[in-house]
Amino acid sequence: MQPSRAPILFGLLVLITVVPALIKFYTDWIWFVQVGYLEVFLRSITARLSLGSIAFVLAFGVLAANFNLAKGSLRRREFRIIGEDGPRIVSVDLTRMKAFVYLGAGVLAFLIALNASSQWETWLLWRYAVPFGSTDPILGYDTAFYIFQLPFYQFVQSLALVTVLLAAAGVAGAHGAAGNLSFDAASGVVATRVVTRHLSVLGALVLLLLAVGSYLGIPELLTTDSGTVYGASYADVHARMPALRLLTAACLIGAALALYQVRLQRLWPAAAAAGLYLAVAFGGAAYSAVIQRLVVAPNEQVRETPYIIHNIAMTRDAFGLDGVVERPLSGDAILTLDDLDNNRATLDNVPLWDDQPLLDTFGQIQEIRTYYDFVSVDNDRYWIDGEYRQIMLSARELNSESLPSRSWINERLTFTHGYGLALGPVNQVTPEGLPVLFIKDLPPKSDVGLEITQPAVYYGELSSDHVFVNTLTEEFDYPEGDDNQFTRYQGEGGVVLGGFFRRLMFAIRFRSTDTLFSPNLTPETRVMLYRRISERVRRIAPFLTYDPDPYLAISGGGLVWIQDAYTTSGSYPYSTPASRDLNYIRNSVKVTINAYDGRTTFHLLDPDDPIAATLDRVFPGLFTPIGEMADDLRTRLRYPPGIFGIQAEMFSTFHMTNPAVFYNREDQWDIPSIDDGIESRLMEPYYTIMKLPGESGPEYVQMLPFTPRKKENLAAWMVARSDGENYGQLAVFQFPKQTVVFGPNQIAARINQDQVIAPQITLWNQQGSEVIQGNLLVIPIEESLIYIRPLYLRAAGGQIPEMKRVMVAYKNRIVMEKTLDRALEQLFPRDGGAVVAAPQEFRPDPGGTDGTDLAAEAQLHYQRAIRAQREGDWARYGEEFERLGWILERLGSQPTE
Repeated sequence: MQPSRAPILFGLLVLITVVPALIKFYTDWIWFVQVGYLEVFLRSITARLSLGSIAFVLAFGVLAANFNLAKGSLRRREFRIIGEDGPRIVSVDLTRMKAFVYLGAGVLAFLIALNASSQWETWLLWRYAVPFGSTDPILGYDTAFYIFQLPFYQFVQSLALVTVLLAAAGVAGAHGAAGNLSFDAASGVVATRVVTRHLSVLGALVLLLLAVGSYLGIPELLTTDSGTVYGASYADVHARMPALRLLTAACLIGAALALYQVRLQRLWPAAAAAGLYLAVAFGGAAYSAVIQRLVVAPNEQVRETPYIIHNIAMTRDAFGLDGVVERPLSGDAILTLDDLDNNRATLDNVPLWDDQPLLDTFGQIQEIRTYYDFVSVDNDRYWIDGEYRQIMLSARELNSESLPSRSWINERLTFTHGYGLALGPVNQVTPEGLPVLFIKDLPPKSDVGLEITQPAVYYGELSSDHVFVNTLTEEFDYPEGDDNQFTRYQGEGGVVLGGFFRRLMFAIRFRSTDTLFSPNLTPETRVMLYRRISERVRRIAPFLTYDPDPYLAISGGGLVWIQDAYTTSGSYPYSTPASRDLNYIRNSVKVTINAYDGRTTFHLLDPDDPIAATLDRVFPGLFTPIGEMADDLRTRLRYPPGIFGIQAEMFSTFHMTNPAVFYNREDQWDIPSIDDGIESRLMEPYYTIMKLPGESGPEYVQMLPFTPRKKENLAAWMVARSDGENYGQLAVFQFPKQTVVFGPNQIAARINQDQVIAPQITLWNQQGSEVIQGNLLVIPIEESLIYIRPLYLRAAGGQIPEMKRVMVAYKNRIVMEKTLDRALEQLFPRDGGAVVAAPQEFRPDPGGTDGTDLAAEAQLHYQRAIRAQREGDWARYGEEFERLGWILERLGSQPTE
């Protein structure tokens, strides 16, 4: 009964596991053909199969040969067992195990091969490695040795060691079962001559592989943390490296002793080999500890200085920080109206709309129907009506989970795509506090020169499940009033469904009988797979690291996604990691994905990157030169926030190039955090258009400020440039250490303590509205700074955040107005009113301000109130008199002499 069921169970197992895998492989194959990257797919498959096959053959040969030699010792044995009924003799025929020798060797070899095949990328990178052209300062190896070769050598050594150890374990187990190998408390290990010979040879192989491992451990010291520095330290170079060389020699001597053991019955050579290995291993560790404690620790800074220099130089090179342009700023410059006029492009492009409030607003005023979603807001810049404008945009994607009726026809055939986008400037607000939109509604209407002729979004950040196009069912295109507009797909995206066989394969893959039997599907129907762009690019090129923030661009009247990709490594010598397995990064690849047909192109941005050049050799045809990218897309390229955030974090430490300063962390910087009263959040890089100090015109940059470690004043700010030939150039503008410049958290605290602003925020909250303070923006103007923070209100029970105020801080003054221009006018009046001088200290209490300053402020607010009255702006008139009253109260509280 039981034997007859085995084939049935095996067949079911194959049906459940192997058949679906083969079907997925086949459907992926034809998908790779359609997207044009079949060679990439085949290279990864053949690499897996080749490496796995080589590992299987070698492992099976070693295991089977050793197991076959050991099986001759198996015979019938009798064992004395003591049970409840007393002792009894049990006879076991061990010869029956001989039939499982090759099966066991095959199973173990298969597991080894499975593990080996997962290292196909390591193997290919080793085979096609491109030199870096730079060498490490200790051993003189090319950097490529650490990135490509060392990982492969270590993989081979560990695989071989595991195979030999499994063989030794199997041989010892077989001989132990046969009684040829045992342990006696009085005599110790007891083994026959056959066992001794066999295990001695295997022991020699183990020691040879340990020798290889010890030798590879020498360069590995340059890629590990040694405490004071990342990479080889003084103790590593002067103690651990010699100890590893000595251990390598000890292993080789031990291997010779193990082979000598073959000729002897007594076990002293094997014991001597093991003892020598342990003595040198522990002795080397002890010697290294002594050197560290007695030689390094008493004068650590001096001893480690050469290695700190290596660490600084290699880390800066690995993260692209060696080319950072550093410029000093005075920090005490006083801004004038001329300065503001000369930087009008900066002020006209201040990003007043934060991502989340804007996303919430888009969701309420532009989703149109419940099944549309705005997933994220992207930041970009365009020339609009002759002006360089920073804009924010978001694609209107279709969320099938929000469909009112989630039938198979609706989800797969009818509602197949999103439609259009919302696009507007970052700094303009309607009288109702809502964003101004240049492109909006359905079908998309453009108020500027940006025209969209193909607004359908089949591929995006949200799209994940497959859909069918070119079916007998009309596709929903977009709603128009109470009616719906329908369309038929005209592109080349997706795999052609074809005949019955392909249809059956997709039906099994999707586990859908509708796919097989639906009369709406025809041979011309196309199946769109991998529609989520993050999944799509990783399916094609899993060996690249991708930025989590792809962004949308308008190109040739259509919509195109741009996905940044990085080449990374965790094995760069002497480079301190930014995170686990990341101590080298380059933004070498830009991926574009057409939102209509899914056409995916990997553009090689940095052909000088050795990792990218190696991948280009591994996968010929994967990369397209960046020069072949459409011109209107090339102007959309921006330096990605992922790599800039990493570089800024590393530069906060590695801007210190003096080893003594670095060792003591005397000039350590931090990325500032802002406490908004609810939680403290690290500032994140943000895009803006600005004129950098010393430059002739505005440009699109990404920016992040720094504060000194454990302090809140500003130390410097860093930008990554994105326009034209300056793409990817990093610059840092540093303030003198003797000058105190207020930092972001200090400004945020002053806003929350301001005796005009804080009561107003409290009043709004008490009235049931939710007050949302936006990102605090550091806006450099010439050699000074202005802080700007938008304020949004969400009405009680409402879902739309409205921008109601803009808070601006300059030096020691803070104002809050309905618009940025009004706030700047208060700080820099054009009517000749006095601007209060900027003392370099905080004065949160009412008694801490000089009466002369308050009188000047009172005069200023009085003049503005009169001007507002003449202009008929009664709201502003009331606000100015409210401020005037508050200042007069403070004047009344001043002590008299």
